[in-house]
Amino acid sequence: MTHELKKIVTAYTKAKQQNIKTVLATVVALNGSSYRRPGVRMLILENGETVGAVSGGCVEKEVLRQAATVFTTGVAKVMTYDGRYRLGCEGILYVLLEPFTPNTVFCDTFWKVVADRDDFSITSYFEQKDAENGSFGSVFSFFNKKYAVYDKFQLNKELPAFTQNLEPCFKLMIIGAEHDAVQLTSYAALTGWEVTVCVIPKEEKQLSDFPGAESIQVAVPELLEVSKIDNQTAVVLMTHSYVKDLQYLLALKKAQPIYIGLLGPTTRREKLLNEFIEHYPEVNDAFLDVIHGPAGLHIGAETPQEISIAIVAEILTVIRKTKPIRLKDKIGKIHN
Repeated sequence: MTHELKKIVTAYTKAKQQNIKTVLATVVALNGSSYRRPGVRMLILENGETVGAVSGGCVEKEVLRQAATVFTTGVAKVMTYDGRYRLGCEGILYVLLEPFTPNTVFCDTFWKVVADRDDFSITSYFEQKDAENGSFGSVFSFFNKKYAVYDKFQLNKELPAFTQNLEPCFKLMIIGAEHDAVQLTSYAALTGWEVTVCVIPKEEKQLSDFPGAESIQVAVPELLEVSKIDNQTAVVLMTHSYVKDLQYLLALKKAQPIYIGLLGPTTRREKLLNEFIEHYPEVNDAFLDVIHGPAGLHIGAETPQEISIAIVAEILTVIRKTKPIRLKDKIGKIHN
């Protein structure tokens, strides 16, 4: 996912400055079931440090051991990991290990794609067996241009390929500055979302007050910046002020987020929406359809931390288009 790649590229840049070699591990194929699906990646540093993971923790030691030959030879390889006899996942993983030495142009372009919130793709060439091959490797596609992740890669389009299309990082805009906003920021950041917190000037808040947030927007509702809100953005209104919530909701009236969450009971939501429509009668149904209030799933949440979990969980069901059920009641595979 894009947020994991951000951490990988950041760690690579730091390692390069310290003259530490790096290897990229990518799950490119899977037979059976596993903790993570193809497309997950981790970065391995020659000093033994890692960034990211390709499973829940059970495969990483073997990946680290297998990466040693890639550091030595500079040749990419595919390793297989059969979890049927060692794990509970009952699957066989095929992991591509390749030198990770992207140049400055690659890194600069990657960060521009992230900043511009553009889609991109990654194609990994491999064979579904234990083997070394200079034609194994990954190619990133940014703005219709191709970038290999290591210099000695020899493209062979005859090889099987796994292509992954990636969207911009999911973004959460939290409007509010109270304790529960701090908690929601933390949980959303742990999920990998880019969090922006919006506060009014008189609250005298700064970015450091919200651990995990990437940015803070200090503005009255009338000057709220909404131009970068897209269908990969959720908004949660949690000012704890009816008047402020209404003002911010009106400021959002022409935005197109995938989710808008409101705190408070159903009666408050109905009153808020009725007054919103009085101010903006031309609102379309699509905007109203993304409003969720009270925000969150019913999981018995009581504390700000638990409520944050409930809200994050509901947003996940919306962006994944999934009806929440207990996994023990699900028929068939966990991942479709």
